[in-house]
Amino acid sequence: MAKKEWKSGTFIYPIPAVMVTSGDMEKSNIMTVAWTGILNTNPAMCYISVRPERYSYNLIKKSGEFVINLTNEKLAFATDWCGVRSGKDYDKFKEMNLTKEKANHVKCPLIKESPVSVECKVKEIKELGSHHVFVAEVLSIDASSEYIDEKGAFDISKCNLIAYANGGYYSLGKKIGKFGYSVQKNKNKGTNKRKK
Repeated sequence: MAKKEWKSGTFIYPIPAVMVTSGDMEKSNIMTVAWTGILNTNPAMCYISVRPERYSYNLIKKSGEFVINLTNEKLAFATDWCGVRSGKDYDKFKEMNLTKEKANHVKCPLIKESPVSVECKVKEIKELGSHHVFVAEVLSIDASSEYIDEKGAFDISKCNLIAYANGGYYSLGKKIGKFGYSVQKNKNKGTNKRKK
């Protein structure tokens, strides 16, 4: 079936649905962001894309810090609520019964209920138009111990992470492969596992 052309826009889905914390342990905010991702491995760098009119924008710009908190099915309601309500009007930690946890390298609180929190230091702000991109260095990854197995490995499959796509939230579902599985040799026959 032929593809139909649409006007240009933002349609690269799915993308993470994360809660970004900013401020400090006393005065903080939670903002939901879907435009975020990895930029570099060494040094580890990431970004968030934020409208300047968002309440968190100036908190992040002033402090030069933020925390990306991954979200799961248990946090889906809070993730949406924190995206449609403003920190000017609400204490989102209090309203959503979320717990502030002290970070190791930044003043922003972690969300204790999040399976993974990524502490970030802003290196650059790129003003692109409707959104400004905060390019940041990853200072620390804080992982919930309930998802770390007896060997010390983090088992992301147990987190029930969620993603955002075209106005909806989705659970990530089951694992269907691993990096490099398409070229992995079959241990019994020495052939590729690819179906012909």
